[in-house]
Amino acid sequence: MVDAYEDPGTPDRRGGWAYLAWLVRRQPRRAVAGAVLASTWMVLMAVSPYLLSKAVDEGLEPGDTTALAGWTTVLFVVGSANAWVSIMRHRTMTRLRMDAYFRTIKVVMGHAVRLGDALPRRVGAGEVVTIGVGDVQTIANALTVIGPGVGSLVVYVVVAGLLLSVSPLLTVVVLLGMPVVAVLVGPLMARLRGAEGEYRERQGVLTSRIGDLAGGLRVLNGLGGKGLFADAFGRDSQRLREQGYRVGAVTSWMQALGVGLPTLFLAVVTWLAARLAAQGEMTVGQLVSVYGYVAVLVGPVAFLVDMGYQLSRGVVAADRVVRLLRVEPDPDTGTAEAPAEPSVLHDPASGVRVTPGRLTALVGARPAEVTAVVDRLGRYGPTDATWGGVRLDAVPLSQVRARILVADNEADLFAGSLREVVGGRREQPSAEVRRAVRAAAADDIVQGLAEGLDAPVSAQGRSLSGGQRQRVRLVRALLADPEVLLAVEPTSALDAHTEAAVAERLRAARAGRTTVVTTASPLVLDHADTVLYLLDGKVTASGRHRELLEREPGYRALVARDAEEVVG
Repeated sequence: MVDAYEDPGTPDRRGGWAYLAWLVRRQPRRAVAGAVLASTWMVLMAVSPYLLSKAVDEGLEPGDTTALAGWTTVLFVVGSANAWVSIMRHRTMTRLRMDAYFRTIKVVMGHAVRLGDALPRRVGAGEVVTIGVGDVQTIANALTVIGPGVGSLVVYVVVAGLLLSVSPLLTVVVLLGMPVVAVLVGPLMARLRGAEGEYRERQGVLTSRIGDLAGGLRVLNGLGGKGLFADAFGRDSQRLREQGYRVGAVTSWMQALGVGLPTLFLAVVTWLAARLAAQGEMTVGQLVSVYGYVAVLVGPVAFLVDMGYQLSRGVVAADRVVRLLRVEPDPDTGTAEAPAEPSVLHDPASGVRVTPGRLTALVGARPAEVTAVVDRLGRYGPTDATWGGVRLDAVPLSQVRARILVADNEADLFAGSLREVVGGRREQPSAEVRRAVRAAAADDIVQGLAEGLDAPVSAQGRSLSGGQRQRVRLVRALLADPEVLLAVEPTSALDAHTEAAVAERLRAARAGRTTVVTTASPLVLDHADTVLYLLDGKVTASGRHRELLEREPGYRALVARDAEEVVG
């Protein structure tokens, strides 16, 4: 099975079928072992009716107890051996499915990491969630065809050969059974694939809406838009349900055929065999063996029908994975060297100029416009920004990420101890961690946890309050100690007292380093070396906070909610 730290390999992205074949090629020995064990298991089940017929014809009917005991012993030995083969088959196929499951997860996660910030812009969150929750399991289940699927075909041929020694007519009927199944089930498989694909698409859209709803519920309540969103979600849910009914209709027919066709098959062959026995053309033992052969075939035939269903769903799921894997990261063609020393960051689109070694604050009536400036300065998306006169997109992305950090107030928090969450990629000295905790006014968080820095934190910091999560993110950003820190609304969820402490300590902690914060809080703005006031995405005024309060009416109105508190 794929190791947690092992390279999963380069997947075949030509399509769903090609991806499934790649998963099989990644574990050839296990796939061959599964096919051999499953074939042996089913063939030995088919041999049992033959041994039973010998026991009847050579032992029971003539009254030869020695022959009866001999054939009974052979039957027992074969059954016992087959039980062991069945156990090994199941173990092997479970490992094969689990390998495919975890390998697909590793491939998807690795590609998501390579896409980086391009992922949310190019792929919907619902698409990724649907792949992780359902598609990987569907793909793994489809690989069951490697074992019992191959075994079903082998035992079908073996039984036909055994029947040939009993009756050519029965052999022809058995051999014609599989084409009949294919003719009846084939069109349903194609229809299922189309219906399943559309269902998965709508499921991804609905999952994205659920994520949007969970993330923006407070905003929707404030704007009075919760009802409109709920109505839209309800309509999408109805459409998904209707599509689910269509998938269910096709699935029910396939499952009904999977049960009904083998039963009908069994009835026809048994009726023909009974007529032949009544006419004296076969012995009682042969009649028993024919019934046993056909009873054995019921399982493989039903399984092949089910495999058609599983493969159809597996190809649809694999197609979705392949579509994600075909999404390429934003091109990184930069070859220019980054400035050797701290240098000016300039965004021509807005006129923002960030002087190195200073604390600069960006203020705007529309937070999205201010955030867009930060994205351009941090090279998250298309940008004309320059760094020391060099275009930022001309510098290799690795150099930009190593020296410029964008600290989003909604950045992900991964599960682990608090020390691990704030430490980032490397283990941080305790003294550095304590300094960063104090600078972010997060002492109370550490003191409030029974195990302090070693206390567990759940994914996305769900065990913390909104203000605590924000300060934990700030601790992580300060510990990274980047040359340039671009912090988006780092204090928006804090109370006034805590915000004032963070504003004062942040300036001291980043002394001599380039820091940019986006905020409309007077408590933070009062500590900035330079405040840039943006209107319609352009810098219209700059200076110290108190200067702008006196000479810029628009700025004064924007920060008026706490201005008197700061000035006083």
